[in-house]
Parts: sequence; structure tokens; C-alpha cells
Amino acid sequence: MLLPGLPAILGGRVAAGSAALLLWIALLATAFLGWERFLRALSGTWDERLALATWALAILLLAAWSRREGRPERARRAWPARTQWALAWEAFRKNRLAVAAAAVVVLAYLLALLTPLLAPFDPALQGELTTERLLPPSSRHPLGTDQFARDVLSRVLYGARISMTIGFVAMSISMTIGTLLGAVSGFAGGRVDTVIMRVVDMVLSFPRLVLLIAIIAFFEPSIFLIVAVLGLTQWPHPTRLVRGEVLSIREREFIQAGRALGLSGARMVLRHVVPNALAPVIVAATLGIGDTIVLEAGLSFLGLGVQPPTPSWGTMVADGRDNLFGAWWISTFPGLAIVLVVLSFNIAGDGLRDALDPRSRR
Repeated sequence: MLLPGLPAILGGRVAAGSAALLLWIALLATAFLGWERFLRALSGTWDERLALATWALAILLLAAWSRREGRPERARRAWPARTQWALAWEAFRKNRLAVAAAAVVVLAYLLALLTPLLAPFDPALQGELTTERLLPPSSRHPLGTDQFARDVLSRVLYGARISMTIGFVAMSISMTIGTLLGAVSGFAGGRVDTVIMRVVDMVLSFPRLVLLIAIIAFFEPSIFLIVAVLGLTQWPHPTRLVRGEVLSIREREFIQAGRALGLSGARMVLRHVVPNALAPVIVAATLGIGDTIVLEAGLSFLGLGVQPPTPSWGTMVADGRDNLFGAWWISTFPGLAIVLVVLSFNIAGDGLRDALDPRSRR
């Protein structure tokens, strides 16, 4: 209980236990070294309070996981039923590369939420231009400074909040719309299916990047506009995916039984069809978040995304393109962050796809 991860290490799960123990030590070190910042966060902005709540929740979850790992094997691993989700979880745990990628994704979101407690400087704070401009990585600035004497590490951390939040929220919007439209289209069939799929084909016929640039060019770029545009232009692919799954589900016995019992179409779609079609939706959402992060970075690189001085990984890469040789760290570190996070999303998505496919399990 005092050292989360130690029960797992003693039980033979060295990798998971070591990761939990290191995370526990890092969280405690953050509070010990920055206790003044923690005290200010108690009466600070909602952003700082959210970071403080995230820190406390992480501590409680690690303690609860350690308590569970300390229980006897029989009590800890007793399943009420061998459900498909339980089998998928066991299959996913055996894929060490996918588990490591999922851990990187969780750690990235944890760092993004804890950024107000971790960032050494304000991301928009400009230092002395004559002495602190374009400084290489050092002890004071671990990732160097940019052309405006701003700390690159602080901007990478705050940029993670913008880029990863945009990817998550935009993909949630598109998946919600795509799931509902795909379920209605596949279950209803007939004219409803024809109309929805022709609209999908019409949206897919436009080049997405050109469409995004055209929409954003008519309005003043903002974070809310980017989230709305990305979320409302990516729903056709999940719609077609869910429709194909629902076409198979609607012919199964439990749907026929529901019709015989007189259940309404809306109840069968929401209570029976959509839950049974969630597996491919989860996989598509995991893979789509990485694509959305890359797309947002591309728009920000072109100057059509998040506007300065708000940091995002795409704008940071664009800021350093004129100093790739003299100040390589300005673009390199946010670029590496994009590669690491997107690659982790893709690997975790591939692992989920294999785990949720019964045919690929041994």
C-alpha cells in the first residue's frame, strides 16, 4: 500500500510493477519539489485545480491498484463470467508492444493534464532577447529556447494539451455522429440507407484537406472552430464502418427475437445494435485520434490552425523551420512528440484490433 507496484513486482509482474512504482515516485517528487505551486493551485484557476485533481486521482488509482495486486490470486482474478470483453482484455495484455504503446498514450495524457504543475515557465513568457534567445538545451532550459526566448519544454507540455485535446474531442464528435448514422442506415435499410450513404459518398468526394482549408479560410481560426471542423468532416468513414457491421448484426437471432417481442426500432438500435458494433468503433477511434493529431499539426503548420501565442505542436514545428540547422531543438522536440504519440496510438489500435477479433485469438 505504501509502495504501489511492489506487490506486482513480488508477484512476478516486474514491468507493470516497476512502471507503477516509478510513476508513484515521480508524482510524490512533483509534489515535494513544487509544493508552493501545489498550494497556489488550491485557490488558482480552474486549469490549475484540474491539474491538482488529476494528481490526486492518479495517487488514489495507484494505491487502489496496489491493494488489488496484494490480494490472493484466486480473489483477484475471479471473473463472474467469461465475457467477450474479458477475453479481449486478456488477449490485449499478452501483446507487450501494444500494452507499452497504451502506457505511453496514458502517460502523455497524464502529463498534459498535469502541465500547470510541471511546466517550469509560462509558455508565452518571453525572456531577455539579447541573452536568452535561441539558447541550446541546458539545465535551466532542458529543451532550449526559441527565437522569442520562450522555454521550449513548457511550450511542448502546453502544446500537448492543445493537440491531444483537439484529437480526442474531434474524434469523439465524428465517432458519435458516424455510429448513430451508420446504425440507423444499416438497420433501417431502404430509402433511409440510400439517402444516408449518398450523403456519405458526396462528403467523401471532396478532398478533406482542401475542404478544411476552405472552411477555416472563411472564418477566424480558433480552437473551437478547428475542433468543430475536424469533428464534422471525419464522420463518413465510421458511418460506413458501422453500417457494414450493423448489416450483419440485424440478421442475428436476438434482433429477430426483439422484433417478435414488438420492441421499437430506436430501442433495438440503442440497446442492442450499437453495443454489439462497438468493437470496430473503438479500434477506429484509437487509430483516428492519431490521424487527427497529425491533421491538426498540418493545419497549424500552414497557419490555419491554433494561432500564436497559444502553443501547439504544429505551430512549434512551423516556428523552427527557419532555424533547422542553427536551432534544431525548436522543431525537433515537438516533431518527436508528434511521432511518439501518433505511433503509440497506431500500435495500441492494432493491438486492440487483434484482441477484439475472435479469429486472431489463440
